[in-house]
Amino acid sequence: MASVNFLYRSIKNNAPLNVRLLFRTKDGVDKVYGAKTKLVVSKDYWLNLHLKKNTRDISIKNKQIEIGNELNNIENHILSAFENTSALGVDKSWLTNQLDIYYNPKSNENEYPTAILKYYDYFIEDKKNSIAKQTIKNYGVIKSLLIKYEASRRRQLHVKDIDLAFKNDFQNFCMSEGYSTNYIGRLVYSIKAICTHAKFNGLETSHQLERVKVREEKVENIYLSFEEIAKIEACELELDYLVNARDWLVISCYVGQRVSDLMKMDKTKIRVENGKKLIEFTQKKTGKIMTVPLHPKVLDILDKREGEFPRAITSQNYNNYIKTVCQEAGLNEKVRGGKKVETFEGSKKFRKKIDEYEKWELVSSHIGRRSFATNFYGQIPTSYLIYITGHSTERMFLNYIGKSNKDLALEITNYF
Repeated sequence: MASVNFLYRSIKNNAPLNVRLLFRTKDGVDKVYGAKTKLVVSKDYWLNLHLKKNTRDISIKNKQIEIGNELNNIENHILSAFENTSALGVDKSWLTNQLDIYYNPKSNENEYPTAILKYYDYFIEDKKNSIAKQTIKNYGVIKSLLIKYEASRRRQLHVKDIDLAFKNDFQNFCMSEGYSTNYIGRLVYSIKAICTHAKFNGLETSHQLERVKVREEKVENIYLSFEEIAKIEACELELDYLVNARDWLVISCYVGQRVSDLMKMDKTKIRVENGKKLIEFTQKKTGKIMTVPLHPKVLDILDKREGEFPRAITSQNYNNYIKTVCQEAGLNEKVRGGKKVETFEGSKKFRKKIDEYEKWELVSSHIGRRSFATNFYGQIPTSYLIYITGHSTERMFLNYIGKSNKDLALEITNYF
């Protein structure tokens, strides 16, 4: 525990007070360091008046309050800094530096931009080494939309302007541009994340920020059941590129990884532990080193390919090919979901529209990961599934597979 006191150390009649920091290290050694403040008082005041109680002289009482407040501020600043510093790094230079920070604080307005678009640039620069390139790209899309919004409203948005009035107007703007309610919700969520980052850095934000959200439209989480995967496996395909895509799709339903990691899998990443084949790789999005067991269905595909994975293909081609595969497999029942459609013929502007579609139309590269999580939920402990899918919390995982409170309650009855 550290303590701070103040001393008058000069022989002059008026001089700055000295501050002294006292603390004990973990090994029991007492340390004392001193430095000079900029608070000048008279020797007579400090020795005879500062601690005088019940004085009736209003000028002295005001002086005591003024000096006392300044000393409390200095003490709180030093002790707060001490709590966030290893005692090994505390010495006279450290104390002097803390006083310099106290008297010359950095201005948040100078250090951090308050305009939302400029803060976007700061945020991306700050996070460039800790978030995936695709995430940075997504933030760039949001920034472009905000630029368009500012131009349409002829105003410059600041971090503190992100409030309920902004949310309502921005939502109306996005809807006029043809964006779906759920996509607008994700945009608003990302903008809030930027503002929360700014708030952490000391910038002023709206007191309404926490209530800024868009109610999303409920849609079915599209996944492939084990029966549908079996239909896909049994489907007769004549074209080699569709067979290749079909094998990747089946693999994805049993390894539960993003397509960015899927297409980098090869036999050199496989190792054997206790007779079991595992694949080890580094996730592109998170940078985490993953070790995932290979399901017998995956091993069957590798065996027919003499131990090799299918040929890697681009994400765009993969998305297109697996739609065709699922169409050939007869996955044509109507389900509710979101699909990008042209806003009007010839516009070349595509927006996601929530409607009833044949299931194969809604299949995308993401479906393998969701199918893995959904199909094995309840069969494999949730903590293991979360490890493989990479979700941060169980709540996020359950939302991802679309489990409602009613679903969970019905599953719990199996244990009664």
